[in-house]
Amino acid sequence: MNFITVIVLAFAIVMVMAGLFTAYFGSGKSRLSGIIMLIVGVAVGVIWVFLCNGFGSDPIIENVAVLDVFLDALIDLIGVLIGAIVAVIIFLVAILKS
Repeated sequence: MNFITVIVLAFAIVMVMAGLFTAYFGSGKSRLSGIIMLIVGVAVGVIWVFLCNGFGSDPIIENVAVLDVFLDALIDLIGVLIGAIVAVIIFLVAILKS
C-alpha cells in the first residue's frame, strides 16, 4: 500500500505543479486546462489522504502514515538522483580524458 500511496501522491503533486505552470503561463483554453489539472491534483491528493487516514474515523483503505511514506520516497529519490549524477559525471570525465 505504501507503493501505491507514493504513486498517487506523486501524481497529485505533479498535476498541481503542471496545473499552476499552465494556468500562469497559458492563455485561453490552455489556462482552463491548467486550472482543471490543478483542481484534479488537489482533489486526488486530498481524497487519497482522507482514504488512508480517515481523519478521526476508521480509514477506508488502510492506515498508512502518508507523511512518513512521502518523506521516505522523497529522500530515496534524492539519493537516486545524486548517485546517478555522480555516476554520469565520472563517466563524462573518463570519456573526455581519454
